[in-house]
This record gives sequence, structure tokens and C-alpha cells, in this order.
Amino acid sequence: MSKHLFTADFEINASAKMLFPYLNTPSGLAQWMADDVNVNEDKVYNFIWDDEDHLAKMVSHRTNQYVKFEFISDNEEDKDDASYFELRLETNDLTQSTFIKISDYSDMNDTEELMDLWESLVENLKETVGG
Repeated sequence: MSKHLFTADFEINASAKMLFPYLNTPSGLAQWMADDVNVNEDKVYNFIWDDEDHLAKMVSHRTNQYVKFEFISDNEEDKDDASYFELRLETNDLTQSTFIKISDYSDMNDTEELMDLWESLVENLKETVGG
């Protein structure tokens, strides 16, 4: 099954410095993105949605700018073409507005459904941070 890259931008009324802990820490992510998020001693994150575990590694990050999580799969095909999501914070220098840019690379190819999902998650984040 081929993968699909979904991207979207959402404006958030909060600074990148304030938002970043909600993007890169298990406790921050658990407040808006998943039912729960844990990290083990090997720095493998466990995103729990609907009582299902989804293991991921933080493969790259830059403080107050972005974080990228790549999902771990037992499937050989997925190891060469792993699903991931990236959360990037960008500030418009003119308006001083902060945007979260989401890149979601997965088997899910229903763009409308993905937009609804991420809109809902970002609304959770906005409620959490007051933005």
C-alpha cells in the first residue's frame, strides 16, 4: 500500500517557546494528541490511541522549531518507508503570528478525514494552551 503525505498549517495564538513542550514531551503530547504518551529508557515513545500502542522514535528536532516522530513497524516494507509526523512551528515576522505546520506521512489517504483529525487535535492544543 502506498503512503500519502498530508500537510496543513494552523495559526495558534501562543509563542513557539511556550508551545514546544507540548510537541516534544510525553506529558505535553498526552494533553492534546493522544489518550496517553509514554517514553521508555530507549527513548521510544508509545502513543496510545483507543487502547492501542503505536511506537515511535523522535528522529529529529530543533528546540522551539520542530519535532519529527517516525513510527516503528515490524513490517519490512514499512521499515524502508516508515510512517511519520512532523510538527513545525513557524512565526510570521510581519504579523508575529505563530503557525503549526503538520506533515503526516501514512497509509491514510483520505485528505478530508486527515484534515478533520488534525483540526480536532489542534483545537485540543489551542484549548490546552489558551491559544
